[in-house]
Amino acid sequence: MASTLEQLAAFIADTDFEQLPPSLVEQAKRHLLDTLGASLAGSDSPIWRECLALVLAEGGHQQAQVWGSSRQVNPRQAAWLNGVAAHMYELDDTGGCDHSGAVVIPAILAALPLATQPVDGQALLVAMVIGYDVGRRVLEACGGYSAHNGAGWHSTASCGVFGAAAAVCSLLQLDRAQCASALGIAASFSGGLWGFIHDGSHTKKLHAARAAESGVQAALLAQRGINGPSAVFEAKWGGFLQTLAPETQQPDALTADLGTVWKLARCSIKPYAACRGTHSAIDALGILLTQHQVTVNNIERIVVGLNPFLLEMCGGRELQSLASAQMSLPYALAARALYGSAELASYDDAKRLHSQVDALMARIVLVIDEQQGRDDEPWVRIETQQGDHWQQHVAIPSGAPANPLSLEALLAKYRSLAGRVLPLEQVEQLEAICMELDDVADVREVVALLARV
Repeated sequence: MASTLEQLAAFIADTDFEQLPPSLVEQAKRHLLDTLGASLAGSDSPIWRECLALVLAEGGHQQAQVWGSSRQVNPRQAAWLNGVAAHMYELDDTGGCDHSGAVVIPAILAALPLATQPVDGQALLVAMVIGYDVGRRVLEACGGYSAHNGAGWHSTASCGVFGAAAAVCSLLQLDRAQCASALGIAASFSGGLWGFIHDGSHTKKLHAARAAESGVQAALLAQRGINGPSAVFEAKWGGFLQTLAPETQQPDALTADLGTVWKLARCSIKPYAACRGTHSAIDALGILLTQHQVTVNNIERIVVGLNPFLLEMCGGRELQSLASAQMSLPYALAARALYGSAELASYDDAKRLHSQVDALMARIVLVIDEQQGRDDEPWVRIETQQGDHWQQHVAIPSGAPANPLSLEALLAKYRSLAGRVLPLEQVEQLEAICMELDDVADVREVVALLARV
């Protein structure tokens, strides 16, 4: 019987477009467009500009496009820079390795110049789907999101690197042995810690980037005959699962229903510029405010019942840095109440640091609900000055597969983000080509539209 690594390698090397369900293809195109919109907005951020300056100071062969810029750099640098941009504003998709789009899509588009022949849209979609699949499977093998991230690892980086490597292997048409080695090498490039959560530091913005860059590197090393460990998942000493998830590992998840259950299908597109853990509560508060016509001045308290893991992850109230504010459930709720949305504009300094935010956040109370499991969504209760109490629970947040954004909402999000950087005509051209990607003969057309002239 083939080993786990051999099965994954065969899946990467042998999967073709005809195996993808039509609904999955449509979803992949939406996730591509969504990721590119988030990335273009991210390329207009101060942190990203410092990252670009660092790369330009290093120098390198100009092959791959830096999105939202006129610059080109080498493929690994492009994967890193575009990965930083993709995850900059917490607007990239979720539900894969965590933020799969910000890892996989920068990796495959950065590797595109290394392909020996033109890559069509169908091949790009296959690579993308494979990347999402493998990254998610590694996370599930670690015990799932709550178990792995709760242990301190940021799965976007620790598991995403496998997805990036797999996607690039598919794009470059590596054989089974090379695909296996790339995954083995990727394991040694894994990392990413949740230490940023305590002080709003910038490292979270770098995790998708590092995974994308390392995935490209792993695939290119394997292509040149550098081999990786064959028992990288099974080994009791030095194996990935035994080292990073010794108590929670579920190795069978790596290959269960491989090629039948597609992990992209479980991924969500985010309507809000905040950590995904805040989204159900934002939805719930929005329902209460609308249904009961509650004004901010009439709110006595907003009470949120949540599990300890979510409280630790999103309970912070530090707003001085954008990074910490985007992880803050209290601020997300304050933004929804004060500004009508937790969209990117609500996180501007002028809004985030306004005195009325402090006043409302002082009336937002987070309490642990012992009945909730680690993956349960919180409930929200509004208490008014007149003594009215209304409570709401949204089990499936907007943007999830079972509660998806409409196409109109997705396109509006994309246009608002891409339009921060690109002219309207270019925004529209990029939208059109992404939505018809399976008919595109050469995806370099997509990359050309990501350049800022």
